[in-house]
Amino acid sequence: LFGGQIVGQALVAAAHAVSRDEQVHSLHCYFVRTGDPKVPVLYEVERTRTGKSFSVRSVKAIQHGKPIFTCQASFQLSQGSPVQHQFTMPTVPPPEELLTQEELIQKFLQNPNVAEGYRKRLTKIQAQDVPIDIKPVNPPDIFSSEPQEPKQLFWVRARGYIGETDMKVHCCVAAYISDYAFLGTALLPHRQYHIKFMVSLDHSMWFHAPFRADHWMLYECESPWAGGCRGLVQGRLWRRDGVLAVTCAQEGVIRVEQTPNQSKL
Repeated sequence: LFGGQIVGQALVAAAHAVSRDEQVHSLHCYFVRTGDPKVPVLYEVERTRTGKSFSVRSVKAIQHGKPIFTCQASFQLSQGSPVQHQFTMPTVPPPEELLTQEELIQKFLQNPNVAEGYRKRLTKIQAQDVPIDIKPVNPPDIFSSEPQEPKQLFWVRARGYIGETDMKVHCCVAAYISDYAFLGTALLPHRQYHIKFMVSLDHSMWFHAPFRADHWMLYECESPWAGGCRGLVQGRLWRRDGVLAVTCAQEGVIRVEQTPNQSKL
């Protein structure tokens, strides 16, 4: 199962257990077992605490009688404060000037020199039904195994129209979006290795300002560290007007073939 789907659905379950006026401000999740796409997921919600300003809900995702995922989400009633600051949004081309991931793949496939192995891999990616529009700002050269800086920038948005609705709905959709291609940022300096196994261990999010998940947002991803068969990634979702809307962090297992790939050129 896609991790972002489980995070988003767990947040939906938790949101049903708080009042409409309370909005999620943070969630912390652990993936504890592999999900089975053939059976439904049961979400159990515990009302851990309901306070005057903050409420905490604990969610357990269960399959085959065992938890596959646990999450704690904290909700807050709106409060004003003079203590405010944020980082500055990176300066990048607007999404209207960039190609979508599908358009980039189609462009690569039109190259007659693309090896058959790459062609099959790209066709497989292209065939995936992803409910997200993605426009990479600096798409990596998929034919190169040269190490790259562990940073990525994407314009992202949910496909279709969500509209003005309870902010919790947009937060649930952003939870889904936040896990897409996130851990892959940690692989950019290690492109010479063949990946044997990669899966999320935990996922955390902090929600700072209202946003629309069906509007373009800039997803700034970076990996400050990798080691011990694990990689750490951090991300920031920016609104187009420069407001920092969401901060994310994730750690995952990364296992590779010990012998680097040899160039066939």
